[in-house]
Amino acid sequence: MTASVRRGRVRWWILAYMFGFALMAYVQRSSLSVAAERIMPELQLSQVQIGWLMWAFTATYAALQLPGGVFGQIVGARKAFFTLGLLGVLAMVATPLAPWVVGGTTLFVILLLAQALLGASQAPVFPVFTGVVEAWFPRQRWASVQGLQTAGMNIGAAVTPPLIVLLSQAYGWQGALLWIGVPSLALTLGWWWYGRDVPRQHPKVSSQELTELGTAVREQRPRLTWARLRRVAADRNVLLLAGSYLCMNYVFYLLQNWSFLYLIQERKFSVLQSGFLAMLPPIGAAIGSALGGSLTDHFTRLRGVRWGYRMVPLCALPLAGALLLLAVNVGNPYLAVAALTLAYLAIELTEGAYWAGTMQVARSDSMAAAGVLNTGGNLGGVIGIPIVAYLSAQGAWYAAFATGTAFALVAAATWLLVNTEAAIDDDQSAPSPGLA
Repeated sequence: MTASVRRGRVRWWILAYMFGFALMAYVQRSSLSVAAERIMPELQLSQVQIGWLMWAFTATYAALQLPGGVFGQIVGARKAFFTLGLLGVLAMVATPLAPWVVGGTTLFVILLLAQALLGASQAPVFPVFTGVVEAWFPRQRWASVQGLQTAGMNIGAAVTPPLIVLLSQAYGWQGALLWIGVPSLALTLGWWWYGRDVPRQHPKVSSQELTELGTAVREQRPRLTWARLRRVAADRNVLLLAGSYLCMNYVFYLLQNWSFLYLIQERKFSVLQSGFLAMLPPIGAAIGSALGGSLTDHFTRLRGVRWGYRMVPLCALPLAGALLLLAVNVGNPYLAVAALTLAYLAIELTEGAYWAGTMQVARSDSMAAAGVLNTGGNLGGVIGIPIVAYLSAQGAWYAAFATGTAFALVAAATWLLVNTEAAIDDDQSAPSPGLA
């Protein structure tokens, strides 16, 4: 047995980096909503203005999903994640430094631009990761690996509330956001040293691992032409998955962005209590995403890809909708936290099905197709953030959560129309990385 095999498969170290990028991406994007309690009075911003800052991130993030997937498919995962990591650090540093230089309307515009840059830096992350999974992991593990990486995202969201609260108490909210940039930069530099686009490029990948992956076939990737891109973007099943993902992510953004303020404003927890209690829903989500990916792979082996990918969303999404209504109706505030946690777990059970289902349809064009999927998904946030910001500012939390229930039911119903057996045919004749 070679030394590289004894040390373990390189693909799991690649996944560890992807896990880290997902975790830090959600620490970065969740920091604003957690720090909002301190930012609003200090910078004289209203809750609606905070909503617009969140919207600036989400709108840019949504708009650049498909371009981000194309970017990753052209330049490769190594260059893509290095570039994106540096841009994310720049955006995080700009937000706390700007109030020391400017104020008033100019400050608000700079904060909007910083959030837009953060959205641009993170837009390609999950589409490019889909291409990493397609290159580095066997097909029967796609949903499980997607679920594990999504667990990293949710752990990032879980640790952010207490992390930002504690760092803010020690260094102020500006110091807290500056400290967040340090591990992000270290991860980015580490990836440039270790990461590779495909297994054959990595010096530590053994011949045994290449055999396990069937790499010789799957690395002959067709050129991403405009015709191929149009076919991916117009594919019926890719669009149905994107539409369902839009509705699912309306609920996701509701839980991610507004749970912290809901616990403070409606359930009357203190900021410190809310910081730790707000960890619970994303911890539930992390468990859900890891479990859901494994369940999806299990069901596809039992029932085939059409019903195998459907089964988890058809059960989990209506359950999440019911739990949202329970959270706002139950009298005990700790039971409300439990309901939010279980709702988040149920929503995230479906991540592996969405992403691996898209890969099943798109195959070697997975980055571009995942860009379409996540464009739809993040339109859920673009639509939902202004709605929830307005309703929560009026104290209408029941109405805000009820809209989430409606979107969850539509997301589940749409899965009945998706056929993941209908793969987009690959033309393997032109293995070039360019867009021609």
